Amino acid sequence: MTAQPVRVPVDGAALPGELVAPAEARAVVLFAHGSGSSRHSPRNRRVAAALRAAGLGTVLIDLLTEDEEIDDLSTGVHRFDIPLLGRRVVAVLDWLAGRPGVRELPVVLFGASTGAAAALAAAAERPERVLTVVSRGGRPDLAGDALERVRAPVLLIVGGRDPEVLRLNEEAARRLGGPHTLHVVPGATHLFEEPGALERVAEATKEWCDELLTSGGR
Repeated sequence: MTAQPVRVPVDGAALPGELVAPAEARAVVLFAHGSGSSRHSPRNRRVAAALRAAGLGTVLIDLLTEDEEIDDLSTGVHRFDIPLLGRRVVAVLDWLAGRPGVRELPVVLFGASTGAAAALAAAAERPERVLTVVSRGGRPDLAGDALERVRAPVLLIVGGRDPEVLRLNEEAARRLGGPHTLHVVPGATHLFEEPGALERVAEATKEWCDELLTSGGR
C-alpha cells in the first residue's frame, strides 16, 4: 500500500494530506485530528496502520491551512473553532465523494479530542455519507446542538483514568440522536500512552466497523 499525497481545495486554499486505500477496501476512515495536532499525529498514525491491516482505507489530513496552523500555534484561535473544523471535515467528505476508487466506499469518521466534535458536526450535515463516527478521548460535548442531529452510530472510546473526559462523554451520549456505545479502556489516560492502550483503541474500532459493515450500517 502506497500513501497518495492529496490536497483538498477549501476556502480558497488547500488542505494537505495522504490517502491510503488497500485493494478491495471495505470502507475509508477519515481522521479528524484534535487540538494542535495534524496529519502527522503519531497516535492517529498508529491507529490508521492497524485499520489498514484490517482492510480499511485511511485519510490523514490537516483541517487547518498552513497559514491557519501558523496562526493557531501562537494564538490557539482555531483549534476550538468547531464550526470551522466541522466544515472542513464536510469538505473532505465531499471531496471523497468525487474521488475515483473511494467514492463508492462508506466513510468512517475517526475524531480525537476536539476533532471528535468536528466529526460529529460533519456527520450531522452529511448523514448519507457517514457509516459511523468513532471518538478517541474526544470532546463530543463541543459539538453542541449537532449531537441531536447525528443519526450514524457513534462509538465513544475513553480512557478509564480520564475522569473529566469520561463525564463529558457520558453527558454527550445522552444527547446523541442515534445509536451509540461508550467503550472505556481500563487504565488508560487521556492520550492513551500506556502500553497496549492504543492497540485496544484500534481493536475496538475494527470490531465496531466490522459489525456495522456486516450488518449493512445500522
